[in-house]
Amino acid sequence: MINYAQKIREYRERKFLTQTEFAALLGVSIASVTRWETGHYQPTMKVKKKIYNLLVEAGIEIE
Repeated sequence: MINYAQKIREYRERKFLTQTEFAALLGVSIASVTRWETGHYQPTMKVKKKIYNLLVEAGIEIE
């Protein structure tokens, strides 16, 4: 299972993106990104697919 909180932060740091920029990239709110990174919520399946593709394209290892 992918630890989305960790992987989202890793992706943002690698790409030098703010939470605002990452939210815009996915078409979601900043609040959603914040909740995911803190582990309070999980992205929807649709958004998980987008995040997964971004991680793969960035060469981030997925467990």
